[in-house]
Amino acid sequence: MADGTFITFEGIDGSGKSTQARLLAEHLRSAGAEVVLTREPGGSEGAEEIRHLLLTGDPARWSAETELLLFTAARRDHLEKTIRPALAAGKTVISDRFADSTRVYQGATRGDLRGTVDQLHALMIGREPDLTFIIDMDPKIALQRGLARGSGEDRFEDFGLGFQETLRHGFLALARSASERCIVIDGNRPLEAVAAEVRVQFEARR
Repeated sequence: MADGTFITFEGIDGSGKSTQARLLAEHLRSAGAEVVLTREPGGSEGAEEIRHLLLTGDPARWSAETELLLFTAARRDHLEKTIRPALAAGKTVISDRFADSTRVYQGATRGDLRGTVDQLHALMIGREPDLTFIIDMDPKIALQRGLARGSGEDRFEDFGLGFQETLRHGFLALARSASERCIVIDGNRPLEAVAAEVRVQFEARR
Protein backbone atom coordinates (compact mmCIF):
# COMPACT_ATOMS: atom_id res chain seq x y z
CA MET A 1 0.00 0.00 0.00
CA ALA A 2 1.28 3.45 -0.88
CA ASP A 3 2.16 5.84 1.93
CA GLY A 4 -0.63 8.11 3.11
CA THR A 5 -0.66 11.90 3.10
CA PHE A 6 0.85 13.92 5.94
CA ILE A 7 -0.87 17.27 6.58
CA THR A 8 0.02 19.77 9.30
CA PHE A 9 -1.59 22.91 10.70
CA GLU A 10 0.56 25.70 12.09
CA GLY A 11 0.05 29.16 13.52
CA ILE A 12 0.34 31.29 16.61
CA ASP A 13 -1.42 30.38 19.85
CA GLY A 14 -5.17 30.91 19.60
CA SER A 15 -5.21 31.15 15.80
CA GLY A 16 -7.82 28.42 15.40
CA LYS A 17 -5.53 25.85 13.81
CA SER A 18 -6.65 23.05 16.14
CA THR A 19 -10.27 23.62 15.15
CA GLN A 20 -9.38 23.72 11.46
CA ALA A 21 -7.37 20.51 11.75
CA ARG A 22 -10.38 18.80 13.32
CA LEU A 23 -12.78 20.14 10.69
CA LEU A 24 -10.61 18.93 7.82
CA ALA A 25 -10.33 15.51 9.46
CA GLU A 26 -14.11 15.33 9.80
CA HIS A 27 -14.56 16.39 6.16
CA LEU A 28 -12.16 13.74 4.86
CA ARG A 29 -13.69 11.01 7.05
CA SER A 30 -17.13 11.88 5.72
CA ALA A 31 -15.72 11.26 2.23
CA GLY A 32 -14.51 7.80 3.27
CA ALA A 33 -10.86 8.50 4.06
CA GLU A 34 -9.03 6.86 6.97
CA VAL A 35 -7.71 9.79 9.00
CA VAL A 36 -5.50 9.98 12.08
CA LEU A 37 -5.93 13.34 13.84
CA THR A 38 -3.05 14.04 16.19
CA ARG A 39 -1.16 16.90 17.83
CA GLU A 40 2.18 18.18 19.05
CA PRO A 41 3.61 18.15 21.53
CA GLY A 42 1.85 14.87 22.10
CA GLY A 43 0.19 12.33 19.88
CA SER A 44 1.70 9.31 21.61
CA GLU A 45 1.83 8.20 25.23
CA GLY A 46 5.40 9.32 25.86
CA ALA A 47 5.00 12.57 23.94
CA GLU A 48 1.87 13.46 25.92
CA GLU A 49 3.89 13.18 29.14
CA ILE A 50 6.49 15.56 27.71
CA ARG A 51 3.66 17.92 26.61
CA HIS A 52 2.74 18.55 30.24
CA LEU A 53 6.33 19.50 31.04
CA LEU A 54 6.52 21.93 28.12
CA LEU A 55 3.17 23.70 28.26
CA THR A 56 2.64 24.23 31.99
CA GLY A 57 4.46 26.22 34.63
CA ASP A 58 6.39 29.46 34.65
CA PRO A 59 7.46 30.90 31.26
CA ALA A 60 11.08 30.82 32.45
CA ARG A 61 10.84 27.16 33.46
CA TRP A 62 13.01 25.97 30.54
CA SER A 63 15.73 27.56 28.48
CA ALA A 64 15.24 27.62 24.71
CA GLU A 65 17.86 24.89 24.38
CA THR A 66 16.11 22.60 26.86
CA GLU A 67 12.78 23.25 25.15
CA LEU A 68 14.31 22.25 21.84
CA LEU A 69 15.52 18.93 23.22
CA LEU A 70 12.20 18.17 24.88
CA PHE A 71 10.20 19.01 21.75
CA THR A 72 12.51 16.87 19.64
CA ALA A 73 12.19 13.93 22.04
CA ALA A 74 8.41 14.24 21.98
CA ARG A 75 8.37 14.49 18.17
CA ARG A 76 10.57 11.43 17.76
CA ASP A 77 8.22 9.33 19.89
CA HIS A 78 5.22 10.74 18.02
CA LEU A 79 6.85 9.89 14.70
CA GLU A 80 7.72 6.33 15.74
CA LYS A 81 4.48 5.42 17.49
CA THR A 82 1.81 7.31 15.54
CA ILE A 83 2.80 9.09 12.33
CA ARG A 84 4.95 6.51 10.55
CA PRO A 85 2.66 3.51 11.22
CA ALA A 86 -0.41 5.42 10.02
CA LEU A 87 1.27 6.65 6.85
CA ALA A 88 2.65 3.19 6.13
CA ALA A 89 -0.93 1.87 6.34
CA GLY A 90 -2.02 4.40 3.70
CA LYS A 91 -3.90 6.64 6.11
CA THR A 92 -4.07 10.43 6.07
CA VAL A 93 -2.34 11.97 9.09
CA ILE A 94 -3.40 15.46 10.17
CA SER A 95 -1.25 16.95 12.91
CA ASP A 96 -1.93 20.09 14.92
CA ARG A 97 1.70 21.38 14.84
CA PHE A 98 4.90 19.63 13.78
CA ALA A 99 8.51 20.66 13.15
CA ASP A 100 7.65 24.11 11.78
CA SER A 101 6.53 25.17 15.24
CA THR A 102 9.96 24.32 16.63
CA ARG A 103 11.63 26.20 13.78
CA VAL A 104 9.63 29.30 14.71
CA TYR A 105 9.25 29.05 18.49
CA GLN A 106 12.74 27.87 19.44
CA GLY A 107 14.63 28.58 16.21
CA ALA A 108 13.55 32.17 15.64
CA THR A 109 12.09 33.63 18.81
CA ARG A 110 13.69 32.00 21.85
CA GLY A 111 17.30 32.46 20.80
CA ASP A 112 19.43 32.18 17.69
CA LEU A 113 18.96 28.41 17.45
CA ARG A 114 17.69 27.85 13.91
CA GLY A 115 20.87 26.05 12.86
CA THR A 116 20.64 23.72 15.85
CA VAL A 117 16.93 23.14 15.19
CA ASP A 118 17.67 22.11 11.59
CA GLN A 119 20.54 19.82 12.62
CA LEU A 120 18.42 18.03 15.23
CA HIS A 121 15.56 17.69 12.78
CA ALA A 122 17.82 16.14 10.16
CA LEU A 123 19.34 13.73 12.67
CA MET A 124 16.25 12.65 14.61
CA ILE A 125 13.15 13.37 12.50
CA GLY A 126 14.02 13.60 8.81
CA ARG A 127 10.43 13.99 7.65
CA GLU A 128 8.51 16.99 6.31
CA PRO A 129 4.74 17.23 5.82
CA ASP A 130 3.30 16.86 2.34
CA LEU A 131 1.14 19.93 2.94
CA THR A 132 1.11 22.60 5.65
CA PHE A 133 -1.67 25.08 6.38
CA ILE A 134 -0.55 28.17 8.28
CA ILE A 135 -3.54 29.88 9.89
CA ASP A 136 -2.61 33.57 10.01
CA MET A 137 -4.40 35.75 12.54
CA ASP A 138 -4.16 39.08 14.35
CA PRO A 139 -1.89 38.28 17.34
CA LYS A 140 -3.88 40.44 19.76
CA ILE A 141 -7.15 38.64 19.02
CA ALA A 142 -5.46 35.24 18.97
CA LEU A 143 -3.79 35.85 22.35
CA GLN A 144 -7.09 36.90 23.93
CA ARG A 145 -8.71 33.77 22.54
CA GLY A 146 -5.86 31.53 23.72
CA LEU A 147 -5.92 32.89 27.28
CA ALA A 148 -9.71 32.73 27.42
CA ARG A 149 -9.59 28.96 26.94
CA GLY A 150 -8.23 28.55 30.45
CA SER A 151 -6.68 25.23 29.48
CA GLY A 152 -3.79 25.48 31.91
CA GLU A 153 -1.45 24.88 28.96
CA ASP A 154 -0.74 28.56 28.48
CA ARG A 155 2.97 28.84 29.20
CA PHE A 156 3.71 30.28 25.75
CA GLU A 157 0.74 32.68 25.86
CA ASP A 158 2.21 34.01 29.10
CA PHE A 159 5.21 35.36 27.17
CA GLY A 160 2.85 38.12 26.01
CA LEU A 161 1.72 39.95 22.88
CA GLY A 162 5.20 40.89 21.65
CA PHE A 163 6.17 37.22 21.57
CA GLN A 164 3.04 36.31 19.60
CA GLU A 165 3.72 39.09 17.08
CA THR A 166 7.25 37.78 16.58
CA LEU A 167 5.86 34.27 16.12
CA ARG A 168 3.46 35.50 13.43
CA HIS A 169 6.29 37.07 11.44
CA GLY A 170 8.26 33.86 11.86
CA PHE A 171 5.48 31.70 10.44
CA LEU A 172 4.94 34.01 7.48
CA ALA A 173 8.67 33.99 6.72
CA LEU A 174 8.69 30.20 6.91
CA ALA A 175 5.74 30.02 4.52
CA ARG A 176 7.67 32.09 1.98
CA SER A 177 10.75 29.89 2.30
CA ALA A 178 8.78 26.63 1.94
CA SER A 179 6.12 27.76 -0.50
CA GLU A 180 6.06 24.36 -2.22
CA ARG A 181 4.17 22.88 0.75
CA CYS A 182 2.95 25.84 2.84
CA ILE A 183 -0.38 27.58 2.27
CA VAL A 184 -1.22 30.68 4.31
CA ILE A 185 -4.90 30.92 5.25
CA ASP A 186 -6.46 34.13 6.58
CA GLY A 187 -7.83 33.18 9.98
CA ASN A 188 -9.46 36.58 10.64
CA ARG A 189 -12.79 35.32 9.30
CA PRO A 190 -15.72 33.18 10.46
CA LEU A 191 -14.75 29.59 11.24
CA GLU A 192 -16.66 28.05 8.33
CA ALA A 193 -15.18 30.50 5.80
CA VAL A 194 -11.70 29.46 6.91
CA ALA A 195 -12.64 25.77 6.77
CA ALA A 196 -14.07 26.17 3.26
CA GLU A 197 -10.83 27.68 1.98
CA VAL A 198 -8.81 24.91 3.63
CA ARG A 199 -10.91 22.32 1.81
CA VAL A 200 -10.57 24.11 -1.53
CA GLN A 201 -6.82 24.43 -1.17
CA PHE A 202 -6.49 20.80 -0.11
CA GLU A 203 -8.41 19.57 -3.15
CA ALA A 204 -6.30 21.78 -5.42
CA ARG A 205 -3.11 20.14 -4.11
CA ARG A 206 -4.24 16.50 -4.29
